[in-house]
Amino acid sequence: MNLAHTTVLLWAWGSLQAFEIVEKENIFQRTPCPAFLMFDNAAYLADMSFELPCPCKPEEVSAVVWYYQKHLGSSHTKVLTDFDGRVLTEAAQVRVGSDMLVRFSIRMFSLLVFRAQPEDSGLYFCGTRKGDYFYAYDVDIQSSEGMVATFKDQGQEPLEDEYHGSLRVFTTFWEWTPCDRCGVRGEQWRIGLCYLQSPDLSPRYRKILPNVVSCGSRAVPRQLRAKASNHNPELLVRSCLMPCEKKKKVQEGVMAIFNYVSKVGSRPWLPQVPIQFHQQRLGHGLIISCPGARPEHAVAWDKDHQYLYRTQYLKGVNGSMRVFIDHGNHLHIRFTQLEDRGIYYCWRQGDRIAGFRLGVTSPGRYPVSFSDPETRAALGLILIGYMLITVIFISIHLCRCCCYLFRFCPNFSPRLSLP
Repeated sequence: MNLAHTTVLLWAWGSLQAFEIVEKENIFQRTPCPAFLMFDNAAYLADMSFELPCPCKPEEVSAVVWYYQKHLGSSHTKVLTDFDGRVLTEAAQVRVGSDMLVRFSIRMFSLLVFRAQPEDSGLYFCGTRKGDYFYAYDVDIQSSEGMVATFKDQGQEPLEDEYHGSLRVFTTFWEWTPCDRCGVRGEQWRIGLCYLQSPDLSPRYRKILPNVVSCGSRAVPRQLRAKASNHNPELLVRSCLMPCEKKKKVQEGVMAIFNYVSKVGSRPWLPQVPIQFHQQRLGHGLIISCPGARPEHAVAWDKDHQYLYRTQYLKGVNGSMRVFIDHGNHLHIRFTQLEDRGIYYCWRQGDRIAGFRLGVTSPGRYPVSFSDPETRAALGLILIGYMLITVIFISIHLCRCCCYLFRFCPNFSPRLSLP
């Protein structure tokens, strides 16, 4: 093959690639933008991550900018954009409580918001740098505080629908999660969010069903939203049993080393999952997260050979629990004690993926720092106690002074002398 033939083939291959790219762009641009801006309703639970695609844009627009408003027509608008050197945010880098401006990313014209909070509820607009909008969403982030847990194995039933005249408030459940453990009895659950049905909703908001939107939607008038405020999200839990898939055999090189060590001496302990070591001071709190897990995942926790089921350890089941699992799948240990020592295993989507070996040490002596939250809390309590004692001391002395003045103050009323 001579140079001319090679050049022709390369030109043809480049033309085919260019045609493929143009064809993809044509598919993206084939979706027409609405002539009148409407809002698609979407609801999520707090601490979840969600994606808002921008399904349409004008042909001349090569990059989109996302805008956020708390209420329609608000003068305060946040600009969410990745241009001017902004680094894409990764989910693992997001901290709880961070502002939304450091918890979002734009990829392929879609907006990704990580670990959404109820404060992120509002209106999201897909548009241009000039402020022209061509698609919008009405996002409702519902808080997990006060979430109602229902255990089907105990014969419990979900909350009943509420009726207030023409207003109907109910729970819409998601699909069941996979079983959180394999080979033993596990649990699976489904998340239910608050929705309502009313003929008095704003017509500018799109509904999945006629006159049905989430309870925190901007389409709901303020007086109707107040009636639905007492209907909290729900968590429906039931038992399950799932067989474990056969694991792949360990590589031959690793097995050879393992067999050699076993022959030389005692058989070493080989962990089945990665183990992380952590030392915790006695009496201090600890929160453990499962790697790569999200609130919608099926996550389970074990301590050594003890299974920590949600029917006993879910947050809110017992108000005095020292060890519990919250609705974000985190394991909490309050006031760590010596019996908390051990290995805590984490299951995700039915597979055990990690372990945390927890060691508990006596407090001992450690340098005091004002950056330590416990030090600041102790100083705050000392100052409050000192101020309270001072107020009581001053109040007692004021009372004594008032009693002295009223009791021994001379009487200046005129006296009548008898003849």
